[in-house]
Amino acid sequence: MPVTAPEVLHRVENGVSWLTLDRPEAMNALTPAQRERLITLLSEASADPAVRAVVITATGSAFCAGADLRAAPGGGERVAGDVARLIRGGAQRLIASVLDCEKPVIAAVNGTAAGLGAHLALACDLVIAAEEARFIEVFARRGLVPDGGGAYLLPRLIGPQRAKELMFFGDALPARDAERWGLVNRVVPAEELEKTARAWSDRLATGPTRALSLTKHLVNAALDTDRATAFAAEAAAVELAMTTQDANEGVTSFRDRRSPRFQGR
Repeated sequence: MPVTAPEVLHRVENGVSWLTLDRPEAMNALTPAQRERLITLLSEASADPAVRAVVITATGSAFCAGADLRAAPGGGERVAGDVARLIRGGAQRLIASVLDCEKPVIAAVNGTAAGLGAHLALACDLVIAAEEARFIEVFARRGLVPDGGGAYLLPRLIGPQRAKELMFFGDALPARDAERWGLVNRVVPAEELEKTARAWSDRLATGPTRALSLTKHLVNAALDTDRATAFAAEAAAVELAMTTQDANEGVTSFRDRRSPRFQGR
């Protein structure tokens, strides 16, 4: 049976799948049910040709305070490998589902994004933050090691030195500093967050969806591959894109001197 989580609101408008965390009383800390629901919705967005972009956001004053530790399974004796298995099957699967989603994913960060919540935002392809938003690597404060792909994501976004600064000290990074460091694409007043996310997602939803998907894959893989592998992947992606209806429309519209009308196919 599919996992349901009433604390994840979902709607599709104009080709955009909106995923909204809705546990404001808990600062939108993620329960296992919410996590699984997000993974399912991102997978469905990949497979649904009617969905051409995704927005992840939240209600209340926080984006996501991380995993809800009160909802984590407890009790009983743990043996070596139990925690690693939980991380692989939980937080890492969630972050991978964002990175692997075949549609562009925007994070609209309305407030505090801490721990896994910060990694959920930073795994997205584009990040828009309200001025009040903060990003916090809380793990060191609790004597823990970052999970949910943090040590993979942060060095690739801001380099190892700044990544270590955030992870070693656990200090809150305000949205404006996150923008200056390159973690955030745009910082806007809180009242303009949804409007900006809608404008960006609407543009993506009218774009050449397959080409954007291939571009996302190339960029995400670039830092993990050598030049020869990256060039081979690029050549294959270009050839695949050239077989799409949108590529034909792009060339035709250029010749006709008009704006293209992409269908995502």
